[in-house]
Amino acid sequence: MGKPYIKGGTPIGSASLCKTCSYAHIMTGYRESEMITMCNDVHPNIVVPFLIYECTGYYDKNRPNWKLMEDLAIDVNPRSAEAGGFQSRCRLPRSRGRTRPCGRLRQAR
Repeated sequence: MGKPYIKGGTPIGSASLCKTCSYAHIMTGYRESEMITMCNDVHPNIVVPFLIYECTGYYDKNRPNWKLMEDLAIDVNPRSAEAGGFQSRCRLPRSRGRTRPCGRLRQAR
């Protein structure tokens, strides 16, 4: 399940969108306070002084590109253009003008 969007709701967590964005250049030091984030989507490139919650230029770097999706796709070849419809695998004799259902057959009394 995805996370639900609630308009005007309180943001949960403190993870920045920049950590998974293709346009971000993140330099991190040894301490948590030593981090510089540069956004390469805007011109001129800017240093982002705070964690980003929502961004209109966000592009997920974990999203597969077209070539990768083509490589992972399964080739499906249609059998024929005939209309098959529903077909039963078992054929049963008619009794009293009715057909018996497939599967468990009740014995006639």
